Amino acid sequence: MHAKAADMSAFRAGRSAFVVLIFAAAAAAFAPPTHRVPSSTHYRVTAAPPSLLFMNKKKKRRSGSSTSKGFGSGGSSSASAVPSSGATLVKPKTSAKFNYAGTIRPGLQTPKRVVPSEKIAFPDYALDGQPKNRPALFPWVIETKKPEEIEKMRASGRCAREVLDLAGRAVAPGITTDEIDRIVHEATVSRGAYPSPLNYHYFPKSCCTSVNEVICHGIPDDRPLEEGDIVNIDITCYLNGYHGDCSEMFVVGGEDALDNEGRRLLQTTYDCWVKALNFVKPGNDYKDIGAIIEDHVTEKGFTTVKSFCGHGIGSVFHTNPNILHYRNSEPAGKMAPGHTFTIEPMICEGGASYLMWPDDWTATTKDGGRSAQFEHTLLITPDGVEALTAKIETSPVQFWERESKVHKGVWSGTSKEAKEREAALNAQLLGSSS
Repeated sequence: MHAKAADMSAFRAGRSAFVVLIFAAAAAAFAPPTHRVPSSTHYRVTAAPPSLLFMNKKKKRRSGSSTSKGFGSGGSSSASAVPSSGATLVKPKTSAKFNYAGTIRPGLQTPKRVVPSEKIAFPDYALDGQPKNRPALFPWVIETKKPEEIEKMRASGRCAREVLDLAGRAVAPGITTDEIDRIVHEATVSRGAYPSPLNYHYFPKSCCTSVNEVICHGIPDDRPLEEGDIVNIDITCYLNGYHGDCSEMFVVGGEDALDNEGRRLLQTTYDCWVKALNFVKPGNDYKDIGAIIEDHVTEKGFTTVKSFCGHGIGSVFHTNPNILHYRNSEPAGKMAPGHTFTIEPMICEGGASYLMWPDDWTATTKDGGRSAQFEHTLLITPDGVEALTAKIETSPVQFWERESKVHKGVWSGTSKEAKEREAALNAQLLGSSS
């Protein structure tokens, strides 16, 4: 899932402990400025119940939540997967007085999709929306994965990559982000996995789709994608007790549909991300990742979002370390073999301040400028790092990978094994795309 939001404070005089305040701002959906339901379909529109959506703060349980077999029920957000005659559509929480920043508006949402509990292991928040595990108090306390845990994370990472590639191939003018969510949900469940975003602090969908000015946590809805849109699709799969998390940008209508400034934004975001990925190895400080990203993007005239961050990941969706994507001096610990985490910079063509929609999930830029993001789940090895969500033989090669002056081709890691796999993969993928 897209980065969790973090607001960290350093040691202060007179305080006996380091205080880490982590909150997650969250996201919702998009639609044209005005929305009409076609008269030929018969939908019932209901308002979504209000909720507070801070990832690491206790929230009241919603009434009507269910513990019945399978997941997908609960209040007004229950039942079927695809809109059909008589299906209920959910209207997200909105306000007539709210000043949206850009052109994207909230659309209508289909109900939460069903996951069969008799076949698939659920994360601890699946039924009640409440994650039970919290990060260690001190941000430098980071879990080291055991070999058997790493193998499970390889499997969940591979699952997430396959699902992300499927979702990306569906991106085209006219498709709705809700249809992409259906593809993601069915592909995840068919692989024996649970779509991690679903009901995480009550997030209503199985993936995040963030279009144009949406920075992160966009809720899939009934807005058709338009030629020239840029969209980040963020996939996390929970398989055999472990999460794999990745995201990628896609251009609606293909790269030729993108204007020059949009092209530059995506290239800069990818290049700063790869520079940060290349920095990862045992003994380096996590805090230094941010300066690499910020220095690169500011030189190109872009900005980096400071309100959301990367995170540790494993059996818990979001945990230590917190990965800040800007220059900082926070004591986030040192990298060591067995650490697993994400790097996921959000880069903006204008200002990096965010605007939270009334739904308490969707974060957009305040000025309406576009934002871009990439993400891998990473494993630190004794000799470097590898992407557990790396591209595979059937993955698409995007223009920013072909044209990058930082790293030509797909990036799989810096460890000896990862580089060998990467070389073979690029020989295949770049050859087939030329």
